[in-house]
Amino acid sequence: MTMQYTEIMVRYGELSTKGKNRRNFIDRLATNVRQSFHDFPNLVIKAHRDRMHMHLNGEDADQVMARLRQVFGIQNFSPSIKVDRDMEEVKKVAAQIMQEKFFDGMTFKINTRRSDHRFMYDTNEINDMLGGYILEHVPGIKVKMKDPDITLRVEVRLNGIFLSYETIQGAGGLPVGTAGKGMLMLSGGIDSPVAGYLALKRGVDIEMVHFFSPPYTSEQALNKAKELTAKLTPYGGHIKFIQVPFTEIQETVKHDVPSGYLMTVQRRFMLRLTAALAQKRHGLAIFNGEALGQVASQTLESMAAINDVTTMPVLRPVVSMDKNEIIKIAQDIDTFDLSIMPFEDCCTIFAPPSPKTKPKIDKARAYEAKLDVDGLIERALAGVEITEIKIGDTFLNQEEESFAQLL
Repeated sequence: MTMQYTEIMVRYGELSTKGKNRRNFIDRLATNVRQSFHDFPNLVIKAHRDRMHMHLNGEDADQVMARLRQVFGIQNFSPSIKVDRDMEEVKKVAAQIMQEKFFDGMTFKINTRRSDHRFMYDTNEINDMLGGYILEHVPGIKVKMKDPDITLRVEVRLNGIFLSYETIQGAGGLPVGTAGKGMLMLSGGIDSPVAGYLALKRGVDIEMVHFFSPPYTSEQALNKAKELTAKLTPYGGHIKFIQVPFTEIQETVKHDVPSGYLMTVQRRFMLRLTAALAQKRHGLAIFNGEALGQVASQTLESMAAINDVTTMPVLRPVVSMDKNEIIKIAQDIDTFDLSIMPFEDCCTIFAPPSPKTKPKIDKARAYEAKLDVDGLIERALAGVEITEIKIGDTFLNQEEESFAQLL
C-alpha cells in the first residue's frame, strides 16, 4: 500500500528576517493560503511562529501540493504522516516508508526534532531505535550521515509523531499583500502578466487595470485579459480586475493629435487613468510591462514623455529583460499561449504607422492642451467596471480558443 499523507508542513521563506513584522507576514501568508485553497473544504490550516501545518483530513495531497508550490512566501514544504506516540507504531511506519522508496544501494539517515521535550526518549535515542529497526527490516539499506539518498525527518509533538522524507521547494518571495497595493496596467500582451507575476513575488497585492475600446476591441480581448488575470490568482488569492472604457479617448486622440504623437498621448491618458484609480483605491505604485527597446514606444525618451503625467512611482519589473527571458517566465507561469492569441487590444487598433521614438514632453503637453483632458478622464472613470477574479475562473470558452487557432 502507498503511504497516506495526513498533513503538509510548510516552512517560511524570507519571513524569518522580519523581526517584529514577522507576525503580520505569517498572518498574511495564512490568509493567502486559505484563500488559495477555498475549494478544499476539509483542509485545516494552522500558522505557527516557525512553520505552518496544513491538515489534509482526506484531501488529495498531490493536488494540494501542486497549488501550494505557487503561493509566494513559502520556502519549502514537506508532506508528512501522523503516527500515534507509540514507538512500535513509528518503527513500523518508518520501515514501510523506506521499503516503498528503496532502490539498490540506497543510503539514509534519521533526523529527529522534539517540540515535546517531556517525551520519554530524547532525539538520539529515537534516531538509534528507528535506524536500527530499518537496518534490520530493509535488507541492503545503509546509513550515511552526510548527503544520504533519503533523510527521514521525525517530529515529536504533543498530538502525535510526524514522519516526512521529502522537501519540496516553494515559490519563495514574500506573501502577497505584505508590501502594499499596486495597480498593474494589463494589456493582452506577453510582458504585462510577467510584470504582474514579478510584482506579486515581492509581496505586492496587485489590481489589474485593463483598457478596452468597444466596438473596436472584441469581448474576446476583454475575456482574454480576465483569463490572464486568473492565471496569476494562485500566487496570492483573488485579484480585482478593473476595466476602463477607452473608446472616446482613443477616437478623440486619433482625431485631434498628429499621428506621430498618437501613441504617446494615448499612453499618457492610460497612465493618468491608472494613477487616478490608484489614488481612489489606495494603490501606492503603478506597475507595467514596459521593457527597453522592444518596440518603438519603449525608449527612455518615450517613457519620460509618458511618465510626465504622474508623480506616482511607475515600476517596470521587466525593464531590463530580453524578450526571450520574458517569454521563458511567461511559459513557466502559463500565460504565454494566452498572450499570443490574436485578439486585438486597444494598444494595437489605433497604432499609427510610424510613432515617434523620441517624443518631446513639451510637444505632448501642447497637443493635449487642445483636448478636454479632465472631461475625458472623468467620463472614462465613470464607466469603470470591477470584477473579482478567483482561482479556477475561466472566461474564454473552448470554441473561442479553437476559433483563435484558425485565424
